[in-house]
Amino acid sequence: LRFVTGGPPMMAFGIANVHQIFQTPDHVVFLHEEGHPVRVIHLDAMPSIDPRIRLWVGDSRGHWEGDTLVVETTNFNGIDGFRGSGPGLHLTERLTRVDDEILYAFTVEDPETWTEPWSVEMPLTVSTGLLYEHACHEGNYSLVNILRGARVQERASAEGTR
Repeated sequence: LRFVTGGPPMMAFGIANVHQIFQTPDHVVFLHEEGHPVRVIHLDAMPSIDPRIRLWVGDSRGHWEGDTLVVETTNFNGIDGFRGSGPGLHLTERLTRVDDEILYAFTVEDPETWTEPWSVEMPLTVSTGLLYEHACHEGNYSLVNILRGARVQERASAEGTR
């Protein structure tokens, strides 16, 4: 199910569809709110990992082409692959800031799965507001009792009792 949320690639998701993107001199980091996966993309000249090493989210390397961040990801393990892909998946992502949005595009290639590469493009809306955690809270049933208990404590405090 990791491909349903934070990816790679990043896909629209019905709830908690929030990505936080930040950059250091040598890395770009994607943090997806649903499940909190963190994806680190190397921007330095560090070589890719050995092709025999296979990872759930692959091995990502990024570089800038003008104003566009280009991320190439390979070395997927092929287990629970993106839309049925296997370990030969090659993913190219492009992120370009356009006014108040980031144009996010990706192309997938896997000759064992598809007869030709295919692409998706979608805007990511930039938010200047605070990011609040999305989390389950025991079915949210306890909120009523928490508030009820607080009102009891407030009344007791006002009456000078405990």
